[in-house]
Amino acid sequence: MSLKAIAAKVFARYIHRKTQKWVKNPIQTQQKVFNRLLQKAANTEFGKDHGFKNIGSFEHFAKQVPIRDYEELKPYVQKVVAGEHDILWPGQPVYFAKTSGTTSGVKYIPITKDSITYQIEASRNAMLNYIHETGRADFVDGKMIFLQGSPELQEKNGIKLGRLSGIAAHYVPNYLQKNRLPSWETNCIDDWETKVNAVVEETKGQDMTVIAGIPSWVQMYFEKLQEKTGRNIGEVFKNFELFIYGGVNYEPYRKKFEQLIGRKVDSIELFPASEGFFAYQNSQKDKGLLLLLDSGIFYEFVKADEFFSENRKRITLKDVVLDVDYVMIISTNAGLWAYNLGDTVRFTSLRPFKVIVSGRIKHFISAFGEHVIAKEVEEAMLVATEKTGASVNEFTVAPQITPENNELPYHEWLIEFEKEPQDMATFIKVLDKALQLQNSYYDDLITGKVLQTLKVTPIENGGFRAYMKSIGKLGGQNKVQRLSNDRKVAEKLLAYKQR
Repeated sequence: MSLKAIAAKVFARYIHRKTQKWVKNPIQTQQKVFNRLLQKAANTEFGKDHGFKNIGSFEHFAKQVPIRDYEELKPYVQKVVAGEHDILWPGQPVYFAKTSGTTSGVKYIPITKDSITYQIEASRNAMLNYIHETGRADFVDGKMIFLQGSPELQEKNGIKLGRLSGIAAHYVPNYLQKNRLPSWETNCIDDWETKVNAVVEETKGQDMTVIAGIPSWVQMYFEKLQEKTGRNIGEVFKNFELFIYGGVNYEPYRKKFEQLIGRKVDSIELFPASEGFFAYQNSQKDKGLLLLLDSGIFYEFVKADEFFSENRKRITLKDVVLDVDYVMIISTNAGLWAYNLGDTVRFTSLRPFKVIVSGRIKHFISAFGEHVIAKEVEEAMLVATEKTGASVNEFTVAPQITPENNELPYHEWLIEFEKEPQDMATFIKVLDKALQLQNSYYDDLITGKVLQTLKVTPIENGGFRAYMKSIGKLGGQNKVQRLSNDRKVAEKLLAYKQR
């Protein structure tokens, strides 16, 4: 074992002990974070507007500070973007993470000196936790690839801005710089297809041990690498042992990845966003993600099925229960206050607090009152592929409210198959039943003949990538919307319908 690997194991042990201190005192830890946030931001414009100096409890905070999404917080953000000081957080942010909003156009998420520190530490600690749990550290001597956005940053009123992954590229620690791929020049390529081809050329002869990125785009990299070398990924990279991912559920991709790699590899799921780094998978035996409670973020939760009601109740960690979908609300040391991130989570453990990401509160189908969420359609797809032997590259789901010929309405599943089922009718039956078992409202609608059984529209090979390219979202942190309550995505994808 190399000196670097030995040092990594020692450091991992230290970080594990440090983590356990707040893991064992979750409620007290969150209370301290809450108090620190209010105290530090008391003299900001937002803090003065909402009486931070007089807030003595969470209940008081909930009365003073309404839940806001980006659009509702935008008047404050615009002042920050204009270069004003002490608006949401003391001073100015060091970066803006530039993201694309569905209703807000371009969003500028502030990243402060305080928040970027925790973002980088969380990413590092996820790997160190893996080392501590498994005792495996030899991979630190190999090459590591992080498929990410361009690290080239622009500037707006003296504040640098770029994609979060591009910003993070500036914080790779010195001891990993020699291990990191691709090169800075390749990382700066904007066009995703050109970039992936360049990454293939740079990495095909290297000893890659860790690969990280959003599964759909890593899959594209793997396919091009396989096409170039004529070998599976496990043969090209004999010491590849760890895949790190976030942004989307890995399960729909897992079977395809194992085919491409030729064997199973360990994986770590992360839950990062421009607004903060919230959780990471801390056990290879458990898919739950450890919620990070001492990272400058205070969490609130609202039951997803109550979120749009007038009497929704805001709760903290001490009142959450298992197996309920909650909208996660955050207040952060980047100056986001009672901010609706848009993600829904489900607790899988309360000792320690662990979650899975179950979907997006804005990404659901409830055209008929069913409120189907991403987690449910992904689980249904997993059941259907396992039972029928089919495999899927990508899919999305949309309601068809006014079908032709006086048919009953239905859910349309637009699917790009890697391997089509031998019997499509059986596949549809299994898929529909799996969704009914997960969502009682959908089951009632099918049973009551308000809806007919779902329909599948096969999309041609490469159709989803062509669609993402057509809307300027190919690669990087962009991901296919898994479902929606309208037909905007579906109608554009029909251009790539299998002929």
